[in-house]
Amino acid sequence: MKLSDKAKGIVTGLIVLLLITLVLTLAECTVRVRQWLKYGNFNNFNTSYIIDQKTGLRVPVAGQKTRTITINSLGFRGPEIDVPKPTNRLRIAFLGASTTYCAEVSSNSMTWPHLVIEQLRKVYPNVSLDYVNGGVPGYTVQSSLENLRKRVAQLNPDVIVIYHAVNNLSGETRELASQQGIYQKDQKLEETSWLAEHSLLWFLLEKNLRLFEVQRQVTANQGRLQFEPARLGEGFRQDLTELIEETKRTAKVVAIATFSQQIRAEQTPEQQLKAAGSSLYYMPFMTPQGLLAGFTRYNEVIREVSQVTGVILIGGEMDIPGDDEHFNDTVHFKDAGSRLMAKRVSDALLNAAPFKRLVETKAGNQHL
Repeated sequence: MKLSDKAKGIVTGLIVLLLITLVLTLAECTVRVRQWLKYGNFNNFNTSYIIDQKTGLRVPVAGQKTRTITINSLGFRGPEIDVPKPTNRLRIAFLGASTTYCAEVSSNSMTWPHLVIEQLRKVYPNVSLDYVNGGVPGYTVQSSLENLRKRVAQLNPDVIVIYHAVNNLSGETRELASQQGIYQKDQKLEETSWLAEHSLLWFLLEKNLRLFEVQRQVTANQGRLQFEPARLGEGFRQDLTELIEETKRTAKVVAIATFSQQIRAEQTPEQQLKAAGSSLYYMPFMTPQGLLAGFTRYNEVIREVSQVTGVILIGGEMDIPGDDEHFNDTVHFKDAGSRLMAKRVSDALLNAAPFKRLVETKAGNQHL
């Protein structure tokens, strides 16, 4: 039977629609497999966290396990934590955000908090050591203060290490950008469409299109934030001081680390723009030079606060090379960067008199 022209058109349309659907399905499967190979799950990270009913905090889902990430029964990334803490155990808690949680590394054993403990165990094989990775993506210093009060302090850490900067810098510069009329305070850069919530392919497409537009605006110098670096960081200073004073009431030894980032002054403009990519996504009104100035200022504040509060300063933020081997994006480490971050932290602790005294006391108690 010969089909009419109208029927032929319908059949052709259906075939084209079927082919498009197959191509899109294949593309969706491809990006989800890539997501699994890189992060150990097939979805974006929104499904990995819940709002804890007891604390009101956004925390990892307790007990979840992917190919690369394991969350213990208390909702912290890492091995199970003995509760109550054994008498002679030396416990280190790490407070921070996504750069402490380390979703980008290949396994739990490659997070820098875990590597710190491994390095300390080599030096003190007779001391019982464990840790709490209190890092949660999206946390600011104030979030970590609440995390300390409601979840971490009850685990009785002996040592607390703090690593913060980028989320507070993002919040402060958004406020300034709002005042200059180049950013709306109620604007949610992370907000995605309904389709992006259900399709990883569409989510990545939306994200890359936003980043492309931001990079175009940076190149054209459109709508860039104007600020004096020396005037940044006062809110960060206050919050950080409050957090440190609280940690000093919780633990015997407290340390704070300066912040490492991929973008560097010695890079070419093209390298800086590439290295700044993920930070520009969340701070689209910034320039690479502005980001550099912001990170530099925040590290100055970290050093000043550590001196005033008398806690251990972990420096050497530039000891981690600013390249694609060590960084996954502007601020998150790959395995190689995580190793060097752990070395920064463990070296500083091992050279600090308060930490040495604490470990020696714990070592002495092992034999009582």
